[in-house]
Amino acid sequence: MLNEAQIDRIQNASLRILERTGVVVPHADMLARLADAGALVDHAAQRVRIPPELVESSLRSAGKSFTLYGRDTAKTAAFGQGRRNYNSIAGEAYFVDEPGGPRRFATLADVATATRFADALEQITIPGSMADPHELPPAWRCVEVMAAMLRNTTKPITFWYHDRASARFLNDMVIAVRGDERRAAEQPLCFPLLEPISPLRFPFHGVDVLYETARLNLPVPIGPMAQMGVSAPMSLAGTMAVENAEILAGVVLTQMVRPGMPVCYGGICHAFDMRTTQMIFSGPEQAIFGVAMTQMGRRHGLPVYINVGLTDSKRPDAQAGLEAGITLALGAAAGADIFGHMGISGVDQASSLDMLVLQDEVIAFVEQSLREPDLSDEAIGLDVIEELGPGGMFLEHDHTYERFRSELWQPHLLDRQFYQAWLDAGAVSTEERCRRRKEEILATHVPEPLPDELEREIGRIVGAAKRELGA
Repeated sequence: MLNEAQIDRIQNASLRILERTGVVVPHADMLARLADAGALVDHAAQRVRIPPELVESSLRSAGKSFTLYGRDTAKTAAFGQGRRNYNSIAGEAYFVDEPGGPRRFATLADVATATRFADALEQITIPGSMADPHELPPAWRCVEVMAAMLRNTTKPITFWYHDRASARFLNDMVIAVRGDERRAAEQPLCFPLLEPISPLRFPFHGVDVLYETARLNLPVPIGPMAQMGVSAPMSLAGTMAVENAEILAGVVLTQMVRPGMPVCYGGICHAFDMRTTQMIFSGPEQAIFGVAMTQMGRRHGLPVYINVGLTDSKRPDAQAGLEAGITLALGAAAGADIFGHMGISGVDQASSLDMLVLQDEVIAFVEQSLREPDLSDEAIGLDVIEELGPGGMFLEHDHTYERFRSELWQPHLLDRQFYQAWLDAGAVSTEERCRRRKEEILATHVPEPLPDELEREIGRIVGAAKRELGA
């Protein structure tokens, strides 16, 4: 998408933004650390101008690969190691039970259901809570959410961290899962998202929580969401320059807390629809952003997170398949490490298990498209070709029987029937097949339960969080 000169042009623009315009960091201790490191700090305005040398030294210091481990440590999500990972959304305020139906506030029960559901999906390597429970106070909500997730999956997990105080209890839970603090640091279970507020600002809690998660050296995805024409210039290049500047500033902040802290470059900028006044999740601009921001992150040697595989549609229909498929295929081929937050109905309108089913199928399609073909002598089959000769029938040969399961991808959802067979089966639509697969998974999948001792300890930690952080 970008040549080296174009990458340099965006990088130089970002460095100029950081040095001359700066960023707002409303955190007194962080401002002091930045000043000591050579940044120009206006303490009254909480504004920091970061010199290029500090950016470069922070990039050199930052950890550039890491692995998340599930409760079952055999289930992993590796970053910066040539592997693609997929997560469901870390949490939405609303839930949609049926596409086209009403939205409702998300609940803790939805967290359990969504986590159990993603535990069953083959392509989702990191289940997200998909729900931000409306009935729980924010002060300890994330502690209850993490506990519910641990009960319903053995994979790594993702959810929204709230603040430094609650993060202490989250750390305690990870330590309980691993058995001790050393193993908790060596095998991180989850990570906190540092999300700058475009343009060029950081939230206090987003920065403050790092002081607690640094105890376990948890990796940090840095993901601003600069919107072209709203919180960034009305151009692809200008938006990428702002996004890149915000991520680089985030890298600097992480290294001020703990040098070597691993980071993930979240190039998740978006365009803005001037007609609907709605952010665009999956237009052609998003395909460009996905590929180009992957190049920017790779230039820094960092693992990359991009928002592709998403859709502006509110149901798993043709639009959803088109948008999710095209953007994900391009982003995956570009070499990013993790893609979007799957299972969202429209642009952060709600969580939808039906949509997650469709996206799981899209992911499988893309993964199979990117697999390396077997070019062995056995695969090419010259002996078979010579044996059968011109006009021969390969269908009945052992070579076909022995290889068709490994060479052919078999979908869960896509229709490949003859027309009459499709009619006879009820002419079922893709959306209906998504609904049926959803219902099947919900009816049959049972996650591995927590050991009794761990269940008691997690219950104790949740109770302590409620008492200390208040109702």
